[in-house]
Amino acid sequence: MIAKVCTYLADTNINILDISQTIVDGYFNMMAVVDVENSKKELDIVSVDLRDLGLQIGVDIHWQREEIFQRMHRL
Repeated sequence: MIAKVCTYLADTNINILDISQTIVDGYFNMMAVVDVENSKKELDIVSVDLRDLGLQIGVDIHWQREEIFQRMHRL
């Protein structure tokens, strides 16, 4: 699962800056901070691709932009 996601990101020229994994209430969680500056694809396409990849491997993949977190810190 992790290899498939990381391979997709590498193939798309998305660089993983940080990654963490944990188990919460029996559920595997992985969070990655990535640099999309050199991405070969538009971010809307990456989002669809990751959703589809998640469906293929039996997981939910949620993709969020940094701006969401920056706005949360202003509150």
